[in-house]
Amino acid sequence: MKAFIFAAGLGTRLKPLTDTRPKALVEYRGKAMLDIVADRLKAQGFTGFVVNIHHFGEQIVRHIDGRADHELFEISDERDLLRDTGGAIRHAFRRGILLGDSFMVHNVDIMSNVDLRKMVEAFKPDMLALLLVSERETTRYLWFDDIMRLTGWENVKTGEVKGRRSSVKLAFAGVHILSSRVRELMEPWDEKFSIIDFYLSVCADEKIYGYVSEGAEILDIGKLEQLK
Repeated sequence: MKAFIFAAGLGTRLKPLTDTRPKALVEYRGKAMLDIVADRLKAQGFTGFVVNIHHFGEQIVRHIDGRADHELFEISDERDLLRDTGGAIRHAFRRGILLGDSFMVHNVDIMSNVDLRKMVEAFKPDMLALLLVSERETTRYLWFDDIMRLTGWENVKTGEVKGRRSSVKLAFAGVHILSSRVRELMEPWDEKFSIIDFYLSVCADEKIYGYVSEGAEILDIGKLEQLK
């Protein structure tokens, strides 16, 4: 399975570090975020990587070219427009990038101890997507029913709800597996859109599930306080 590493973000929560470099090349414990994620995915059996670029994108291209395994990487160039998470996937499809029947999406600033091989095994052909979720405090949650099928989203700070509340409320971890069937379903959408908004628009008709990993430790290092 291939992995799509989201690396195009502006990294505003990491300023001033991202004033001169992309978030993906900010180091955590002496190693660039991009290398931590890619190396971990490779060690867990992923066979190829797509990396989207925007902010200081040329630095990411040079960095990947310097890796011994650079032939495993393909660039999805978004330097003309930052397309958000859903638009990034559709843009890669439109550029002719082959992602396979199913593929993983992994935010570049998410670190975890999750055995992603087990998550791949849990993904079934009739699913549109499988989302890594966990119990952690945040302002935005996903709602799932008793069989962990996605039903809605809520911002508990503002009270905004999309879809519907259900029985299980969990935080999205920025790691998910998608069927390539999303390509057709995404076609009517605008150039720039959120993958969560897309999921919520189709979850009544498509099977989108949450995946909980026992004993998972998930860290978002996309903010300065987590780098210290």
